[in-house]
Amino acid sequence: MRFSPILSSILYTFSNITRIRPPTPLSYTASIRPLPLRSMSGIPFLGALFGSSTSKPSKMSYPDQRGDDEWRAVLNKEQFRILREKGTEPPGSGKYDKHYPEEGVYTCAGCNTPLYTAKHKFSSGCGWPAYFDSIPGAVTRHEDRAWGMVRTEIVCSNCGGHLGHVFKGEGFDTPTNERHCVNSVSLNFSPEDKVVKGAGSESKA
Repeated sequence: MRFSPILSSILYTFSNITRIRPPTPLSYTASIRPLPLRSMSGIPFLGALFGSSTSKPSKMSYPDQRGDDEWRAVLNKEQFRILREKGTEPPGSGKYDKHYPEEGVYTCAGCNTPLYTAKHKFSSGCGWPAYFDSIPGAVTRHEDRAWGMVRTEIVCSNCGGHLGHVFKGEGFDTPTNERHCVNSVSLNFSPEDKVVKGAGSESKA
C-alpha cells in the first residue's frame, strides 16, 4: 500500500493527538492529566498504518543479545524508541529520505551491521527511505498481523532492531517489485563499501 507524502503527514499528525486516560472514580478526577502518545500505536487504525503489533522486539534469538539498559547506554531516546520499541519517525523527516549517493552502505544504527547498499535505494515518494532489496542475510522478515492487516516487518538480523516494513507489488520499476520502507533513525551511512562478500541469503522468518 502506497501513501502520498501529504496523506502520510496528515495521518501521522492525527495519530499523535493527545488522549485522555479512561474515566476514574470522582475522587480522583482532579488528578487526571492528558497522556501524550509516545508512538503511533496508540490509535489502532493509524498505528496499523505505521507502527508494529508489539512494542518489544521479537522473541526470536539474535546474535547481539544486549538488554534494554545496555541499549539505552548506546542509543539516544529516538533511536531506542524506534529500534527497540518499534516506533516510527514522521514522514519526510528522516535524513536519508532524499539521500541518493552513488556508492556506500547503510548500516544498523544499533549494532553497525551493513544492511543496504546505495545501489539498493530508490525514490518512492513515500516519505521514508526506500530500498528494493537488502544485503543478503542482513534483514529478517516477520509477519505482522496487527489490527486485521497483514504486513511484513523487517528487522536487523544481528540485533533484532526494528527497521520498518516491506511492501510488495506496488508497481515500482525495480528488480524485485518490493519496497523496504525504513526509518532513517534506524540507519547510519558509510561512504565506504563494507559489504562482506559471500554472505547468505536474506532470512524470511
